[in-house]
Amino acid sequence: MASLVIADHNNESLSDSTHKIVSAAAALGSDVDVLVVGSGCGAVGEAASKISGVGKVLVADAPHYEKQLAEPTAALIVQLMANYDAALAGATTTGKNVMPRVAALLDVMQISDIVEVQSADTFVRPIYAGNAMQTVQSGDPKKIITVRTTAFKAAEEGGSAAVENVDAVDDPGLSSFVSEELTKSDRPELTAAKIIISGGRGMQSGENFALLEKVADKLNAAIGASRAAVDAGFVPNDYQVGQTGKVVAPELYIAVGISGAIQHLAGMKDSKVIVAINKDEEAPIFQVADYGLVADLFQAVPELEEELAKAGL
Repeated sequence: MASLVIADHNNESLSDSTHKIVSAAAALGSDVDVLVVGSGCGAVGEAASKISGVGKVLVADAPHYEKQLAEPTAALIVQLMANYDAALAGATTTGKNVMPRVAALLDVMQISDIVEVQSADTFVRPIYAGNAMQTVQSGDPKKIITVRTTAFKAAEEGGSAAVENVDAVDDPGLSSFVSEELTKSDRPELTAAKIIISGGRGMQSGENFALLEKVADKLNAAIGASRAAVDAGFVPNDYQVGQTGKVVAPELYIAVGISGAIQHLAGMKDSKVIVAINKDEEAPIFQVADYGLVADLFQAVPELEEELAKAGL
């Protein structure tokens, strides 16, 4: 059995999530190759070749792959699947866009958002916003899988896989890139951060997120938010953590003014340590928190910043 991992990258650097997808693919008990689809992405291919356990790296470098649009990327993967039994991608916006098309073109069912591999055809995935786990078994000849990367350990470095170029397939012409608006920040990217401090509706306004920014700067943390805060317009939607946002599992997650709706918990409950600050002692967030502080955030957060300053941070 052979598996093809679809690399997660920005044409310049390889995302850490690719290492975790490789771990999931290795759990299938199969040979693992990595596919890098992009433009000017040679450095990404070289980085992927250093992942332990990777047999070879396939690089498809062409101008129409620059933004990894779903239709041309899916067409390429389908062509390559003649040599593979499974294809795996992260359960990211790109993976969720590309892999259903691959599954449809191959006429198989997609296996979505897996958190565990039990065997080559049996997987565990969360349902009901993470309140239950579903074990699914697939009899399809080709397995098309998206991986919740927070559930897998990253494969180590130390590999020396061969890097091969593969021919691009014609662009089906069904979609085109128009524009993008990117939020630039010196802070860590939300899904890769080791520490995250998130604000909810209790922050009351976008201006008050400055309180969290001061703490984040001292901890080198990323800033997140609940859907309620995003819907209220406090922060952009790329801050959103939760079932309909980003799924994170940092070493430390600090929830400030977040009640802990089930949709938010689904996106952060796998964090190693959870700290909650909320003035409502009945808030559901305290049920999953390792440490809880019942206090007014507008008093507690500045005090936290002061204590961090005293500690030399």
